[in-house]
Amino acid sequence: MWAGGCAGGGGFKMALCGRVRSRCPGPVLLLLLALVARPAAGGPPMPPVAPVGGGGPAAAGQAAGPGAAGPRGPRGFSSGSGWKLSEEAVCREDVVRLCSKHSWANNLAVLECLQDVRESDNEISSDCNHLLWNYKLNLTTDPKFESVAREVCKSTIAEDAHSQGEVVACLEKGLVKEAEETDPRIQVSDQCKKAILRVAELSSDDFHLDRHLYFACRDDRERFCENTQAGEGRVYKCLFNHKLAIFYMMVKEASCQGEMLDYRRMLMEDFSLSPEIILSCRGEIEHHCSGLHRKGRTLHCLMKVVRGEKGNVGLHCQQALQTLIQETDPGADYRIDRALNEACESVIQTACKHIRSGDPMILSCLMEHLYTEKMVEDCEHRLLELQYFISRDWKLDTVLYRKCQGDASRLCHTHGWNETSELMPPGAVFSCLYRHAYRTEEQGRRLSRECRAEVQRILHQRAMDVKLDPALQDKCMIDLGKWCSEKTETGQELECLQDHLDDLVSDCRDIVGNLTELESEDIQIEALLMRACEPIIQTFCHEVADNQIDSGDLMECLIQNKHQKEMNEKCAIGVTHFQLVQMKDFRFSYKFKMACKEDVLKLCPNIKKKVDVVICLSTTVRNDTLQDAKEHRVSLKCRRQLRVEELEMTEDIRLEPELYEACKSDIKNYCQNVPYGNAQIIECLKEIKKQLSTRCHQKVFKLQETEMMDPELDYTLMRVCKQMIKRFCPEADSKNMLQCLKQNKNSEVMDPKCKQMITKRQITQNTDYRLNPVLRKACKADIPKFCQNILNRAKDDTELEGQVISCLKLKYADQRLSQDCEDQIQVIIQESALDYRLDPQLQMHCSDEISSLCAEEAAAQEQTGQVEECLKVNLLKIKTEMCKKEVLNMLKESKADIFVDPVLHTACALDIKHHCAAIPPGRGRQMSCLMEALEDKRVRLQPECKKRLNDRIEMWSYAAKVAPAEGFSDLAMQVMTSPSKNYILSVITVGICVLFLIGLMCGRITKRVTRELKDR
Repeated sequence: MWAGGCAGGGGFKMALCGRVRSRCPGPVLLLLLALVARPAAGGPPMPPVAPVGGGGPAAAGQAAGPGAAGPRGPRGFSSGSGWKLSEEAVCREDVVRLCSKHSWANNLAVLECLQDVRESDNEISSDCNHLLWNYKLNLTTDPKFESVAREVCKSTIAEDAHSQGEVVACLEKGLVKEAEETDPRIQVSDQCKKAILRVAELSSDDFHLDRHLYFACRDDRERFCENTQAGEGRVYKCLFNHKLAIFYMMVKEASCQGEMLDYRRMLMEDFSLSPEIILSCRGEIEHHCSGLHRKGRTLHCLMKVVRGEKGNVGLHCQQALQTLIQETDPGADYRIDRALNEACESVIQTACKHIRSGDPMILSCLMEHLYTEKMVEDCEHRLLELQYFISRDWKLDTVLYRKCQGDASRLCHTHGWNETSELMPPGAVFSCLYRHAYRTEEQGRRLSRECRAEVQRILHQRAMDVKLDPALQDKCMIDLGKWCSEKTETGQELECLQDHLDDLVSDCRDIVGNLTELESEDIQIEALLMRACEPIIQTFCHEVADNQIDSGDLMECLIQNKHQKEMNEKCAIGVTHFQLVQMKDFRFSYKFKMACKEDVLKLCPNIKKKVDVVICLSTTVRNDTLQDAKEHRVSLKCRRQLRVEELEMTEDIRLEPELYEACKSDIKNYCQNVPYGNAQIIECLKEIKKQLSTRCHQKVFKLQETEMMDPELDYTLMRVCKQMIKRFCPEADSKNMLQCLKQNKNSEVMDPKCKQMITKRQITQNTDYRLNPVLRKACKADIPKFCQNILNRAKDDTELEGQVISCLKLKYADQRLSQDCEDQIQVIIQESALDYRLDPQLQMHCSDEISSLCAEEAAAQEQTGQVEECLKVNLLKIKTEMCKKEVLNMLKESKADIFVDPVLHTACALDIKHHCAAIPPGRGRQMSCLMEALEDKRVRLQPECKKRLNDRIEMWSYAAKVAPAEGFSDLAMQVMTSPSKNYILSVITVGICVLFLIGLMCGRITKRVTRELKDR
């Protein structure tokens, strides 16, 4: 606090002056030091001199109190009178009690002794205090003032400066100028420096004792601080609190502002000018900051300690530092903080040269360039040390005050920006402002645009360093030490707290949660992330970035473009981290929260985690869809945003917490070197599904089941086939996307990568009928009818490895399936006939035979049925019974329809067109047509077709021998599906007729014998 003292005006009584305390750097006592240190002609110390002129406190000093008159009063004493301060009756008792005897003869020593009293128990009497005050005041008007000062500082005073206080003010400015210049033109002598600094310590709270400050600010004192009681710096406090009013309303009196600026700069430069710092921080200075006295280094060292970067600091020291920052207010003009000014000079010249020197926006500019290439390390440290204290008192941010004063009064019910109390703590006003910063127009009571920009600026700064957020650091101190002690890089501490959100103590969790919720609405608060993502924003998201209100659009755009080639690693990591944090609470996804909060309260109460909320709502939507509900319980806007959230969650396995936890060990064992993005981990797990642990296998199967029901949730398929979907399936429903791609798989313009991905998904579908929703629906009645024994043997959550589909294939060959089911099985048989990998049973049982007998065919880049043909040709060489059975089943299926035998169908395509065009496909009809044509000598078939048909007849004959009918139904089916069906049926008919005739004949003979026996 600066000296306030008994301000100008004759109406002030001396009784109001209060106790003088050595605090401010004032010019007055330079004279006192000079007079005592260098007395004229070796004479005794000079006594108090009567004031010159009337009015003001000087006049009042003559009229009242001890020392105003008396046998050895202050008036008229000459240098030879030997007047002693210690001999004054009003002070004798205090001198004897407090001062050593050898100092009694030296007025300066006595004055120092009495002014250095700190303890309340040793307070000097009010009369003695009054005498001391008059003594110092009279010294300022002594005619010998200039002569003695010039004698002491004659090497420094280069220009003629007159009038009260001007010489000392000039000396002070010269001292500051010398310190600021690297090669000063005029150097202040060491003795003069000591005198000037001693003046600063001896100048006390009396505003008018500093003549230069007094004359510069006396009118402002009367205007703004008329009712402020003098003493203990109260007048200076008042002037300081009205500095903006003085600046705007009293520009013509710029001299007052200039004087206060000089004193504030000196106080920031030399900690010894602040008794509170010396008393409260003595231990910290000795332990951490000794030897750093000059240029404000000690204060910044203490600030560093308070920030927790260098040991611990006591509460009283921290409060003293905060008070000092409040009084000097370097936030209004960075030049007040010399250490900051020197450290950041190069940054200011390069990054902030467009801002005039001394403007409060310089600090904002420096913060904007924090952690950039333009920032230097020393400036970074000094800046954060100062910002630590500015962030803890919103009154110190001048720009924020200017832009938000009206909003604070209108919205936060504070009439004065400087109002603070227990009911209105310093952080309350800013908290109120940022709560109103993100209100929509419908909600009303919004901040003005200028104020909102300033609030966002403060939030950006706080996001860079948790120490710049007072509430966060206060409530999360324990958690920061417990979970984040090793996270020392820029921005890592907040990310660490977000990662451990569920583990934090309640108060810390609430604060981190509120901050994360705010970030979800305006991700631009994350200044470091925005800096890293600038290229991708400029390329893909510039339109949403320019919006005044973000509302979550920018983050959604970044997520959608996370895998663009322009995306850099830092931005991708930051976006992914935010996605992972969003999973912890649905409120952290602003758009999802706003679209679905009513639905969540109604349908999913008490559910907090986003993934659980998504599952709850999506299950409700699915149930309503399956039951053909007249009205969906989930609102339309929520369903749309729910879709966005579901799609985003498929991109990274970590966004599926249950799946991720179940497969952590498998990821470590099998997919350790696979990146998480682009669903690559999920794809890795799918490819090695058989090797996974049981729990992980079950979760992956459930995921695949969901993706097959809704292929749009298959991130990899949608990414790889994005262009093909636009070409072939622009109008297709999301649930029919894979079906559409399968239908166009063999198109000449189909992208090879997309075709390969479609094949992968077909292989997956054929492993279990539950992964093929279309087949499952079509064969809903056939599966339990024909394959119940397989279902009975199967365990819950285990895959059937294609057994049900193989069962249905056999029934297809027997022509016993329903029409819908037969159509789907026909498609599956046709596809698997072209690619053996689509038949899981064949691949499982014949893997060795394929490797040994058909390796060349299996290695072909394009599968067109060569492997199946190879196995058929080498049927006699197959030793494994299960493999032989699978090949025989293929032969049996091929008899049912020529379309399921691609090699034969290709060879006989022309003959089918010429001889069997009128016969509809299916149920072996076209195969029978070709067999009849083969037997008809009038018909000439293509040589290749004829050869393939003869081969098939031999294979079928061998198959009949190797795999005879297992029952009458199988026998009947073999006959009905045989190409020689008519011949066989004719033979059977003739046989039956012969047996019938024989029976008739035997019956008649038997009847005749019986009659003859009766006649007997």
